[in-house]
Amino acid sequence: MKLANFIYNEKKHYGIVHHNAIIDLIPLIGEKYSSLQNVLDKNALHELNDFSNHKATIHPREITFLPVIDTPEKILCIGMNYQDKRLEFNEKNNAPTIFVRFPDSQTGHNSLIQKPRISSEFDYEGELAVIIGKECYHVAEKDALEYIAGYSCYMDGSVRDWQHTWYTAGKNWPATGSFGPFLVTRDEIPDPQNLAIKTILNGNIVQNDNTKNMVHKIPEIISYISTFTPLKAGDVIITGSPGGVGVKRQPQLFLQDGDLVEVEIESIGRLSNRVGV
Repeated sequence: MKLANFIYNEKKHYGIVHHNAIIDLIPLIGEKYSSLQNVLDKNALHELNDFSNHKATIHPREITFLPVIDTPEKILCIGMNYQDKRLEFNEKNNAPTIFVRFPDSQTGHNSLIQKPRISSEFDYEGELAVIIGKECYHVAEKDALEYIAGYSCYMDGSVRDWQHTWYTAGKNWPATGSFGPFLVTRDEIPDPQNLAIKTILNGNIVQNDNTKNMVHKIPEIISYISTFTPLKAGDVIITGSPGGVGVKRQPQLFLQDGDLVEVEIESIGRLSNRVGV
């Protein structure tokens, strides 16, 4: 299944994406599960399959996409997790690099990403997002994939001139990241470590890799994080960006007002956003 989280007629809805239309689940099960987050909280994702043959009545042009999970308790980000990226930054640390994003630092598909006015170094980073499906703590690597609800695309925008020896200030300006367009359930992605991932800026491919080249694989990441903090349903893990980021190009390439930045991941979709100031 592909699931979308969105605003329709000025209210929050969620639904199943069917070809180029959406089955609105609020009229069908909204009294039982009021949101996609609520579905995950109740471990009820499998119940949505019962509605997959209903008529799709909403066209994407009628909605405003929200982040796939718009109010997660945690957004945990993995840095320096592709070999080419590590070479670009001369990264030698073998432990996973982890930082956090706040929920209000993200927006949805087709919405404006906000370039901070005081920044001249706003960078793109395309990433695979993992959405946790049920609570887990001290998870073994061999069991980790069972706790995933699904996957999505993420544009983890970096305000480089506010990102030095720590990442938090460079990652948490409002609407500098984007999350979507869909949650693709785990059963649709048999091997999340073999997906082509690209970032496209104004029609030009600027990042091009495959998730098989992650240094720390998804099961290791979940096991590592769940060692020190319990993961809840709806928590988001952003698994790292390939090489090719703007700050390491010659000449450097940063996001500007009006740019179109897109993250495309095989079997998941293409996340698209204009940049505004």
